[in-house]
Amino acid sequence: MVVVTGQNKVSGDPDDAMSSSDAEDDFQEPATPTATQAGQALPLLPQQFPEVVPLNVGGMYFTTRLSTLRRYEDTMLAAMFSGRHYIPTDAEGRYFIDRDGTYFGDILNFLRSGDLPPRERVRSVYKEAQYYSIGPLLDNLEDIQPLKGEKVRQAFLGLMPYYKDHLERIIEIAKLRAMQRKARFAKLKVCVFKEEMPITPYECPHFNSLRFERSESETKLFEHHCEVDVSFGPWEAVADVYDLLHCIVTDLSDRGITVDHQCIGVCDKHLINHYYCKRPIYEFKITWW
Repeated sequence: MVVVTGQNKVSGDPDDAMSSSDAEDDFQEPATPTATQAGQALPLLPQQFPEVVPLNVGGMYFTTRLSTLRRYEDTMLAAMFSGRHYIPTDAEGRYFIDRDGTYFGDILNFLRSGDLPPRERVRSVYKEAQYYSIGPLLDNLEDIQPLKGEKVRQAFLGLMPYYKDHLERIIEIAKLRAMQRKARFAKLKVCVFKEEMPITPYECPHFNSLRFERSESETKLFEHHCEVDVSFGPWEAVADVYDLLHCIVTDLSDRGITVDHQCIGVCDKHLINHYYCKRPIYEFKITWW
């Protein structure tokens, strides 16, 4: 602290001297936070929750016990209501979760008593269970239809590593052709074949033994690309061509694409000797509006 006992004349360069206004600026007290700033500040202490918790999930209201939200420790809801995180409240004091609340009631019903949703809501509730990281609910939903069947279907589709890429190619080709022609729909040729053997299914019993007797050089003689836009196959599984066609149409339909298909013949390309390709070719019609 500096104590001034008299009026001392200041000597030297005026620029080196601190003006009274500068001194006042340097010793100003910190500004007191306004009410708005204080209201926006997050609490530093752990948040306390009542035993009965009112919720506002995307504008839909729910009420449940705190123990229900903390049922499974490794879930997002348990973490949110552990007291370690701040959760804002709406004007009426409900704890707000910024998420569509359409299926939140199904989430609460499982946490309360293990109830599962009806089949028509299983896929949607599954997405919500993924968001809230509720592992036990995910496991239960994966073990019922339609998700159980979807797991089996994906196991089959896993035999074709480029399946999704081929779907995208179908969509892209159909879109370009429709735009070029300024048309409502577009058609493209798709080959779907299960066997590499260049014979028809009716001839398979007669030629199965030949499949394993070919040398590598002979096998290359049968390799070719059919004159189509997209080709699926081959694969080794019980599921046949019609099963894969069902998967293709289903996945395109799930993306909002209207598709029709019909077999228009087979590939008649001559390979060697009396062997012809004979892979089935389908015409896909993609309607855009």
